[in-house]
Amino acid sequence: MFRGSLVALLTPFDGEQIDEAALRRLVDWHIAEGTHGLVPVGTTGESPTLSHDEHCRVIQIVAEQAAGRVPVIAGAGSNNPVEAIGYSKCAQEAGADATLHVAGYYNRPNQDGLYAHFKMLHDATELPIIVYNIPPRAVVDIKPETLARMAELPRIVGVKDATGDLMRPLAERQLINKEFAWLSGEDGTAVAYNIGGGSGCISVSANIAPRLCAQVQELTLEGKWQAARELQDKLIPLHQAMFIEPNPAGPKYALSLLGMAKEDCRIPVVPLQESTKARIREAMENLQLI
Repeated sequence: MFRGSLVALLTPFDGEQIDEAALRRLVDWHIAEGTHGLVPVGTTGESPTLSHDEHCRVIQIVAEQAAGRVPVIAGAGSNNPVEAIGYSKCAQEAGADATLHVAGYYNRPNQDGLYAHFKMLHDATELPIIVYNIPPRAVVDIKPETLARMAELPRIVGVKDATGDLMRPLAERQLINKEFAWLSGEDGTAVAYNIGGGSGCISVSANIAPRLCAQVQELTLEGKWQAARELQDKLIPLHQAMFIEPNPAGPKYALSLLGMAKEDCRIPVVPLQESTKARIREAMENLQLI
C-alpha cells in the first residue's frame, strides 16, 4: 500500500494563517502529477510550529481532499507519547490511512525506551504506523534489532529511513520477516536505497517535481535501474538545492516560483539568501520546471 513517491507535503501559509485553498490545490496537483501518497505535517509541513488544532486541521483537509485517491500518512510524532496518541486519533477521525511517528528527540531514550514509546502508541491507536528514524534530528538512532522488535507489533508496518546508511534496509530485511514498507527519507539516496530493498521515498523534492520523482520511483519498482539512475542524476542538483538552508524554506520558495503557494514560513525558519534562491531557480530551469 505504501510505495513509490510519497510527498512530504508542505503546509502553505498566507502570512500566519494556513492557506487552506492552496493546500487543497496542492493535493489535487500531486494526484494529477502521479504522486503515489501524501505525508502531511511532518518536518517539511512545519509541524513544530503548528498548534494542536492546526496540526489536526491540516490532516483533515488533506484526507478530505484526497478522498481515497492516494494513501495519506499523517505525521503524528512527538517525543511525548501522550501527545502522539492525540495526533494519531485526529488522523484516524480525519480518515488518514496511516501515521508517521518520530520519537526520541530531547528526552533521548535508550533502545528499550524507544520500543516502549512505540508499543504505547501501537496499543492505544488503530491506524498502521510508519516508524520515522532520523538520527540527525531525533539525536537517537533506532537500531535494526529494535526496529525488528517493533515490527513484531501487528500495526507497525514500515519505516521512513533518514539515517543515510544504505546498509540499513539490507540489515533490517534479515530480521523482519513480514510484509514491511522500507521508505527512504532522503531524496539523494532514494535509488540506491531501493536497490537495497526499499519500495519508495518520502520526498521533499516531490513538492517541486512530483512527476519526475514519481517516474524515478516507478522505474526502480520496475527494475529499470539504469533509467532510474539517469533521471536521478538530473534531479540531484534540485535535491541538493532544497537543503542549502533549513527545510522547508527551499521547497517553499521553489513552490512560489511555480505559482502554487506563497513562500511564507514560520519562525525560526527565515527567508532564503539570494544566492540560495539563484541555485534553486537554476536547478528548476535545468529541469524545465519553470
